[in-house]
Order: sequence, then structure tokens, then C-alpha cells
Amino acid sequence: MDIRQESLKKHYEWDGKIEVISRVPINTKEDLSLAYTPGVAEPCMEINKDYEKSFELTRRNNLVAVVTDGTAVLGLGDIGPEAGMPVMEGKCSLFKEFADVDAFPICVRSKDVDEIAKTIYLISGSFGGINLEDIAAPRCFEIERKLKEMCDIPVFHDDQHGTAVIVAAALLNALKVVKKNIGEVKVVISGAGSAGIAIAKHIMNIGVKNVTLCNSKGIISKGLSTNNPEQELMAQVTNPDNLTGKLADAMKGADVFLGVSAPNIVSQDMIKSMAKDPIVFAMANPTPEIMPDLAKQAGAAVVGTGRSDFPNQINNVLCFPGMFRGALDCRASEINEEMKVAASYALAELVSDDELSAEYIIPDAIDKRVGKAVAEAVVKAARETGVARL
Repeated sequence: MDIRQESLKKHYEWDGKIEVISRVPINTKEDLSLAYTPGVAEPCMEINKDYEKSFELTRRNNLVAVVTDGTAVLGLGDIGPEAGMPVMEGKCSLFKEFADVDAFPICVRSKDVDEIAKTIYLISGSFGGINLEDIAAPRCFEIERKLKEMCDIPVFHDDQHGTAVIVAAALLNALKVVKKNIGEVKVVISGAGSAGIAIAKHIMNIGVKNVTLCNSKGIISKGLSTNNPEQELMAQVTNPDNLTGKLADAMKGADVFLGVSAPNIVSQDMIKSMAKDPIVFAMANPTPEIMPDLAKQAGAAVVGTGRSDFPNQINNVLCFPGMFRGALDCRASEINEEMKVAASYALAELVSDDELSAEYIIPDAIDKRVGKAVAEAVVKAARETGVARL
């Protein structure tokens, strides 16, 4: 039985991957009076007098909403919010297992930006953070932007920023392996949706100066009629060499290829056309842009994928549990760029110089050190940038 069939069988057995567990004993009438009426009136009135007490007198301080509209679920596309529920439940399980964050899946039956944003805002008082998940571009950018303006708690689109944080961490270490300077390398990104654009922004924040974005139509450049608003904004700050053409044209002479796009679109000839000792992160799932063995045969010095059955897995579980653990611990009002940069460096530094190799540039997805290390770095950056409230 392959892993997909085994997973389906297990989901029938599990009957859901999360549940609500009471944190208080209710065995006597006194227990009932303390946890519920009449005693519960007292914390209600405290919160009524001081909104901030809602973080101290309820589980809100450790609760994250994992929200989707079901339009970009894994590699499955627009399959609907209910069909996205197994992924959201899985995400909640990872939050708990890797950072002891309580998370709850919210699947919204709408594709309207304003309606989704308003829905999430209206329930945000129950949570300490919002994790947006599997929402298609460009809608996801606008939903996140609106929510950040409306909400006083962190809003984080993991498909964008979680991916970017981990890719940047892996890139920092891969560049050490090939002995190249981050400010001098040329990076090509295949995929100009939510993940590709977020990766571009984030690696530029950590020092990359030359980034070229590509989508299925080719190289993204200024003024293309096919650009959506986000792609046009990115065209203003990327592609400094004013390249035109297809992905193959962009990859000539490039030091780094980052793929968040489609299976089997990169050939060995394209790898051979890159600069000496190229770095190749082919992260399309389940089938990468080029298989690792083919990339290595063509000369790739460091290869990463999104899969667990190859070395250097770029897996979002390395970011989001620790990111929210840190944000909740210091009661951050937002997750800013400095917190994301700090998370990337914290992840990269977990791989010691003695351990670092072409086959090991990023901690394993199940490395239990990760959540704590990321959380500590995030708290420090939040306090230094003034968004921590504790």
C-alpha cells in the first residue's frame, strides 16, 4: 500500500486529527461553579473592563486560527473549503506537536476578498493569531493586507512567509557549502504566485541583490500585460538585467534556482547552463521541477526539494510552529520582516559548521530543537522592533 492509500485508511480510523480537551476538572458542584456559572462571571467582567485581560483569563493566549477558503490546497488547486479540512487539521496537529500551540481549523465558504477578510476579523477576538493557508494568489495577498490593517494580532500566510523563511535558511547554508557571497549571486525563481513572490521579497531582505521571477509564460518584467498587480510590483525591484524570454533563458549563468511551480519543467541542459556549482531547490510537490539525481548528474552542487524522501527537505513545519510560539509568548501585535529574518538565521544556525554538507543544509522536519530556537529568535526580534506587548 502506498503512502497516499495508507493515509486515507488512517484518516478513516482517526475520525479527525484534533480534539478539544478540557484543562479543568469538573467533578463536583464547586468545580462546576468555578469553571462555569456563577463564578465565570468574574473573569467576564474583568475582560469587559480591560480587553487585554482576554489574553490572561482565557486560552486565547495560545490559540491560533488556521483559515482557508480551499482554493489552493496542496497541489490540488481549488477543491473547496471542506475538502481542505484534512490539511487544516494536519496543520493544527503540527502546531501542537512542534510548539505546543493550540490551533483550530476554520474553512470559509467564500472566494470574495472582503467577505473572507471580514469573516476572519469578526472571529479574531477568540484567537491570539491567524494562520492563513491554501488561499490562491493574488487573492491571498489582499486578504492578508486587509487583515493586517484590521487585526491587533499576528496574521501570517504560511504558504508565503513560512516557505520564504525556510528557503532563505537553506540558501544561507547552501551558499556556505559552495563558498559564494549572498550579495553577488544571481537567483532565478520559477513560480510567481504567493510563495514565489514571498521568497523573492524575503531573500532580498537577507541580502540577495539579483533576483529574476518567472511564471508559466516566462520571465516577469515591467509592463507585461499578463502581470497581475503583485507581479507588476515585483517587476519594479527584480530582473535587474532586464532579461526576456523563457525560464531556460533566465537560468543561463544563474547561481541559484528556486522552484515553487510545476513538475518536470527543468531539464539537465538548463542546469548545465547555470554558473559553476549551482544550487537547485526544486520544491514542486509531489514531483519536483527536476528530480534530484538528474540535477546532480547535470552539475548541481546542492539540491533541495519539498519531499521527505530526499535530503534537504524544505518543509514549512520548520517555521510556523516556532514563529507563532514566539509571537504568542511575547503577545506580538504582528509578525514583521525582522521576525522572519531572525527565524531564517535561527534555522540556519541549527546546522553547525561540522555538520554542514551538500546533503545537510537545513534541520530535519522532525528536529525538536527547531520550534524553541525559532520562537526565541522571534521573541528577541519582536522586542527589538517594538511589536512585543510582553
